Order: sequence, then C-alpha cells, then structure tokens
Amino acid sequence: MGDGDGWARCGLGHVHWGRFGAAGLLLFHRDPGDGLLRVLLQQRAWWCHGAGTWGMFGGGRHSGEDPVTAALRETAEECTLDTRAVRVHGVRTDDHGGWDFASVIASVDDPPDVRPASLETRKAAWVPVEEVRGRRLFGPFARTWPLLSTMLTRLVLVVDAANVVGARADGWWRDRAGANARLCDDLAVLRDGITGLPDGVLPYERVFPEVVLVVEGAARGVAERPCDGVRVVAAPGSGDDRIVELVTAADPDATYLVVTADRELRARCTAAGASVTGPRWLLSRLPRRGRSG
Repeated sequence: MGDGDGWARCGLGHVHWGRFGAAGLLLFHRDPGDGLLRVLLQQRAWWCHGAGTWGMFGGGRHSGEDPVTAALRETAEECTLDTRAVRVHGVRTDDHGGWDFASVIASVDDPPDVRPASLETRKAAWVPVEEVRGRRLFGPFARTWPLLSTMLTRLVLVVDAANVVGARADGWWRDRAGANARLCDDLAVLRDGITGLPDGVLPYERVFPEVVLVVEGAARGVAERPCDGVRVVAAPGSGDDRIVELVTAADPDATYLVVTADRELRARCTAAGASVTGPRWLLSRLPRRGRSG
C-alpha cells in the first residue's frame, strides 16, 4: 500500500482510484515476422472496478511521483514484465479537474511472454492494434484509445547542426568543430523530455525523443567523441542530403521532426513526410548561450 492508494473525486463529480491521480503504461511492439503492431493489455480481475475488461496496466500515483515512474511501478507490480527493457516515448495527460490520468506510451524491442503477477490481473496479452476495439474495453481506456492509437510511435528529432549552430552568437565562426561539440553536449538535456511540440507533430504533453545530430565538414570529428544521449551522424558529403536520407528511411514506427531554418532543406523534408521546425524552438529548450535572432 502506498499513500496514493484510495479513491478521489474529480471536479466533474466522478470517483477515481488514486488520491494523487493515476498513470498507465501503453506498451507497443511491431513483430518483424508478421509486421503487426501489438499493444500489451491487461484484463482486470473479477473483483476490480471494470471486472473482466481490457485496458492498460496502471494505477494510482503516490505523492510526488511522476507519471512515468508510477506507470512503470504499477505495471511491474501487476505483471511479470521487466520494465527495465522499456523505452518510454511520451506522456499524454487527461485532466478531469483536480484529478488526472497520465498515459505513458513506450515500446520494447523483444516482447516477452507476460503473465499476471497480482490479484488485480486476470490475464495479460499482446493484442494486434486492429483487434483492440473488438475486445470488451475498460470504459476510460475505450474513450481514449482512438487518440492513443495514433501515438504508438517514437519521435526522432533530427538536428541540422550547421544551421542550428549558425543561429547561436557564441563565436561559432572561430571554431566550428567546438561549436558543434557544445551543441551536442547541450542536447543531452532533452533526455528529460520536451514539452510544447510544434503543432501537428504528435499529441504528447511530454515527449522523450531519439536525438540525431547531423554534422558536416570541419565538424565531422564530433561524431568520434562521446555524446551522452545523442546519436551523432557525420555526413560524408552534404549534411542536407544525409538528413533527407534519414527521414526517408523505411521505419513505420518513427515520426521525424527536423530542426533547420534552411528553406530548401525544409521543403525536401516536408516532401519526404517529416515535420520541420526552426532553431529558435530547439534553442529555447537548451542551456542558454549567446544567441542571435
């Protein structure tokens, strides 16, 4: 029992489990064999609210507990999934007025056989996305599933290093490689998540992106140094061409957001199906250095 266990009434007059709100984990995986996208669902035990229905693993948050920690903890308590193998991609919160439920979207590379681990769980199953609506779903999950089903993807943030570095008035023209290295180090803060995604990208409240920094020319050596939480790609030729190659990769479970102000590159990336935003959006989320514009 934790201090979050208990019932709470929201501003809409409904009663919910979780004195400080609740969180659930929606875990997905695409099988390379049949190509099907599946989600891990829990069938609730007969004595639970919503007995026999299917939904996310989850439960009440403890005081001071963030949604991701709560969702992973509750899932580990209710089934045999090893949550250390989970990669969290984002959080979406539904506010009911004084009480909220956070849906944590995540994935695994190799889906294990998951079994019940508490009396709250009758069954656990990897369910093809196309078959979810055919199950008897827990009411709140049924209402949010149409939106959540569009969020089963990871965000890949592709940074045009040369363009973003040029938007910083930190003396980059004196040491291009050093400026690229500083940008790489600063991008590490994005591991804690990003809020305020550009319109039309993904309906996440907070997203934990895979960050790819594309360097070119004199800055290619940055790819040879350690860069915490950032994948650095050294373009053999044009950095723009390498970025376009990345966003046209055949990955059905990735959503690409390119950071650049270059007009031609923006057009090429948009034509390839990627979203685009400018350096100002990214720089406002990084440690403050001298900036121009």
